[in-house]
Amino acid sequence: MSFNIIVAIDQNRGIGKDGELPWHIPEDLKYFKKITTHTQDPAKQNAVVMGRKTWESIPSEYQPLSDRLNVVLTRTAGYQVPEDVMLIDDFDTALKNLESQKDELKIEQVFIIGGEQIFNKAIVHSGCTQLYITHIQNEYPCDAFFPEFSKDFSLASTDGVSCANGISCRFSVYIRNP
Repeated sequence: MSFNIIVAIDQNRGIGKDGELPWHIPEDLKYFKKITTHTQDPAKQNAVVMGRKTWESIPSEYQPLSDRLNVVLTRTAGYQVPEDVMLIDDFDTALKNLESQKDELKIEQVFIIGGEQIFNKAIVHSGCTQLYITHIQNEYPCDAFFPEFSKDFSLASTDGVSCANGISCRFSVYIRNP
């Protein structure tokens, strides 16, 4: 199954600190929602796959992320999620389940949304075809990082915007090299 990654990174590829985003950039949140909810076929939806810590970092009023099938990966026995959230214990199993139920669940695209451990598995997977990366033109104190990707992916498009508090961002799309 092919899938995409969507992530915001700082100048050092930082993605988080203490289980939270170290920035609040409304433009990036709007971009994330637009990319992960948009489908060509209005009868379909996209899936967002995330680790338990990423799930827990989403404010409860936004859980599950609306208009998308939410898939949470955890090996924690007995972990509880809402009934409409898919709970799976392994990355490859999640992809297999989504592929086998693609028609039944009406899935158009799959997006990996974090965190660090999931990104490390996803980026080397042959099914990872595109990266949607918000490059935040600033440095933040981070303890979680996005893996190096420049040798395996090439820039397909980019646009610069001025984000919150005068911080510049670039919304870039990368495609896997042949």
